Parts: sequence; structure tokens; C-alpha cells
Amino acid sequence: MAVDVSEQVDREERPTSITDIDTQRLRRGLAGVVGFLLLWMGASLTQPAYVLPSPLAVAETFYAQAASGEMFVALGNSILHWIPGAVFGTGLGIAAGVALAWSPYLDDVTSPVVRVLRPVPPLALIGFAIAWFGINHAGAAFIIAVGAFWINFYATYGGVEGVSEDLLDVARSLGVNRDIELVRTVVVPASLPEITTGIRTGIGRCWMLVVASELFGVAGIGRRILRASNNLQVDVVITYILVLSLMYLVVDVAFRALQRRALVWR
Repeated sequence: MAVDVSEQVDREERPTSITDIDTQRLRRGLAGVVGFLLLWMGASLTQPAYVLPSPLAVAETFYAQAASGEMFVALGNSILHWIPGAVFGTGLGIAAGVALAWSPYLDDVTSPVVRVLRPVPPLALIGFAIAWFGINHAGAAFIIAVGAFWINFYATYGGVEGVSEDLLDVARSLGVNRDIELVRTVVVPASLPEITTGIRTGIGRCWMLVVASELFGVAGIGRRILRASNNLQVDVVITYILVLSLMYLVVDVAFRALQRRALVWR
């Protein structure tokens, strides 16, 4: 009898309606997109094209930019500094977050410096980027890395700081006494939800910083947006904003899939 009840509970808890829920959310999302496009179309009828072009005009520009290859050249240039900036900033942020949250000595020593540097926006460091790296992909990657660093640092710091002392006591009772072993086998795995959340947030921030990182002349999507805005080519501006959004969406969806696999134990 107990087996039957258990099987009934399993059947009740089994997510048989996942497809239906996804379909419902998809319909709502499509309805939202259609509603937004209709509002955009209506608003564009009351404004000149250089103020607010219609969705159809933007679609034509998007196709023209893609067909000419200019879009892919700009995207390729942005990726050349987005990837190293995101990877380097994320790695340093995670490493620093783990080290400072685990070591009270390091935390006390670096706390004044962290508090001074944290409020400085990456955009304010353009002068340093030019002086240290030049007007190239390395300089743009530096700007992106700064933005990624702080997001991942605080996410990791909070995750490590929140690891239960009971969990550490259990590990020590099982013979894990060295700090490096505790961090590797207990602290980092326990902090993984916060760390992966920081990585995901940082990925989005890095795409936002692409525009800022190209303010001083580095080729890419951001530079194309700035050039088009100076010429009042609003349809081109919106086109490349959409490219940024689509790239973020692709990367975010891929990372969420990896995140679910990494956190399958939750």
C-alpha cells in the first residue's frame, strides 16, 4: 500500500505540464512583443524618421547591414575584446572574492582600497586604458574586465561569506583541515549558486560595456552606434542595439543551460 501511495505522489509531482507552461509563457511573450511593436509603429507615425523610425524601416536597415557584411565585421571586432575582457575580469573577480572572503587578514588589508575603487565607473578609466594599452582591443578589453570584475567579486564574496560553519565543521571532522582543501572541496562548491549568478550578471554587464569600451575609437558595435547617432541615423542605432540584445540573449541562454547542469544537485 505504501508503494502505491509513493507511486501516486511521484505521479502527482512529476512535471507533466512543463510543455503547457512553456507554451503559455511563449504565447504571453509573443503577445507582449506584438503589443510593443504596435505601440512603436503607432508612435513612429507621429514622429519624423530621424527621431523614431518605424519597425519596418529598422527591419530593412537590419537586413541591409547584415547583407553588406558591415554588421558581422562590427560584431567580430566587438567579440575580440568582449571575450578576453569578460573572461579575465570574471576570473579575477571570482579569485579575489574567494580569497578576501576566506581570509580575514586579506579582507582587512584590502578593504580600504576596495571601498575607494569600487565606486569608480569603468567609463572613468578610459584615460588609463589608452595610456596603458593604446587605442586597440586590449584597451577596450580592460574597460570590460573592470565591469566584470566587481560584479563577480561581490557575488563570490557574498557566497563564500555565507557558507555555513556547520558545513565546515563537518568537513574538518572528516579530515579536511588545510585551508586550500576546504576552499576547493567545500567552500567553492557551496558558493557555486552565487558564483554562477555573478557570472551570468557579469556577462550581461559586459555586453552593456561594449559601447563604453569603444568610446575612444576602437572598432565594433559600440563605435558603429556612436557614429550613427552623430549622423542622426536612428534606424542604424536601433539596428545595432538589437544586435547587442540578440548576442546577450544567445550567450545568456547558453550559460543558463550550463548553469542548470552545474547546479543539478540543487
